[in-house]
Amino acid sequence: MLGVNPYIAYKGNCREAMEFYKSALGAEIVFTHTVGESPMTDMGPPDNIMHATVKVGESTIMMCDDPSPQPAATGGNISLAIGLNDPARARQLFDNLAKGGTVVMPMDKTYWAEAFGIVKDKFGVQWMVNCDAPK
Repeated sequence: MLGVNPYIAYKGNCREAMEFYKSALGAEIVFTHTVGESPMTDMGPPDNIMHATVKVGESTIMMCDDPSPQPAATGGNISLAIGLNDPARARQLFDNLAKGGTVVMPMDKTYWAEAFGIVKDKFGVQWMVNCDAPK
């Protein structure tokens, strides 16, 4: 089965991001593997995340700590989109992601959705939260 999953590289704070998403989104940490647990111990501090898999609802996000010396990429044209059909839950997830982050577009009713907003979380990841209009 072909599938596409986002893979996010953090600069030494991947574990913190996983815990944040666990709290903010109810994510499940499915797998973690540290540099120290790998044969590639020269890739950074032993407690850095070599690879992790986090499940948010039915979606999977993969992540790691980027060992490269380049600064973390910011901006770009990628957003992670969350789709819901419960306005209260949409607001809750949006507000959770906004803690320590930046609201790009406040959560509000639109012509296509009961509620929609864009937030950049404290790790620089941009999220679009969309709540379908009730049917």
